[in-house]
Amino acid sequence: MAIGVATVVVIGAGQAGLSAGYHLARRGYASALTELDAERSFVMLDADQHPGGAWQHRWESLRMATVNGIFDLPGFPKPPIAADEPSRTAVPRYFAAFEDAMRLPILRPVTVGTVTPSTGTRADGHSDGDLLVDSSAGRWRTTAIINATGTWTNPVLPSYPGQDTFRGRQLHTRDYLAAEEFAGLRVAIVGGGISAVQQLEEISRSATVYWYTRREPVFRGGEFRPETEGREIIATVTADAEAGNPARSVVSYTGLGWAPYAIAARERGVLDRRPMFTRIEPDGVREADGRVTPVDAILWATGFRPALRHLDPLGLRNARGGIAVRGTQVVADPRIHLIGFGPSQSTVGANRAGRDAVRTLTVG
Repeated sequence: MAIGVATVVVIGAGQAGLSAGYHLARRGYASALTELDAERSFVMLDADQHPGGAWQHRWESLRMATVNGIFDLPGFPKPPIAADEPSRTAVPRYFAAFEDAMRLPILRPVTVGTVTPSTGTRADGHSDGDLLVDSSAGRWRTTAIINATGTWTNPVLPSYPGQDTFRGRQLHTRDYLAAEEFAGLRVAIVGGGISAVQQLEEISRSATVYWYTRREPVFRGGEFRPETEGREIIATVTADAEAGNPARSVVSYTGLGWAPYAIAARERGVLDRRPMFTRIEPDGVREADGRVTPVDAILWATGFRPALRHLDPLGLRNARGGIAVRGTQVVADPRIHLIGFGPSQSTVGANRAGRDAVRTLTVG
């Protein structure tokens, strides 16, 4: 039996989810937690114990000067933030202040297990068209879902022969805290994205590092121009999302930029990419040429995919494993809106997607 009823359930309270909550409130949706008889209501379910989305889990050395920019939440400009403050404290503090100011109906920590179609019927015998959201806090009945779960909880973890025989430490980017834990060790860093290069540069200051990627990394020449290259990239990502192509890494669209950390790694001679190893040995990795390189740890900086497993009972995926969208709406089930997904993974894109999803719901 449903313990709650809301016109809209927002799943996730990172940048995209907070934007959606703001625009729902502005469009007259009431809190489903307090105004039980409201004609239009919403609730937000967030899996984290505290505000901040994935930012609260970033590694300690990721400072505000290093991140690619945090776009202001709607109607709530960021206060001045010191460039050397860790993003894991600065951004959650800003998000928490936004939540307090906007008085959003957020329940946390609440994890969503599944979303399924209701089997209920109306008085005329037709399906009620509702959705059932089963969570760690019970069940919610709703007519629409704005999904803003991001990617942090769905890391890509490759499987390689011999992986279970390795006697050293293996971890993913999401488990990385600070370079100091690798001091004096030999570390294999796997991945060709921004996080891999950032972590390569800082770990290499106190450890011996080996950098492995499946393909030769592509570094952009010159300064990134959002008015031209940015628009082209967004257009390409949008086309992929509308075609229902499986999610790709951000860097596969953008390439790597010559940020200060990349330049520092190049100047110290550690930006030395190796082809992927062919297997993992108990005390190292077997190189493409057959040699064995001893390593003490393997850091899988291999990225993330959209965390959408809770939506699988709705059958949204195509034969290729992708989910086609038009704007924020899922083509296979327009009751579902995906934000912070595809072209809206940036903070400015997440803001816009939250607004667009609410506008579509209101017009519809």
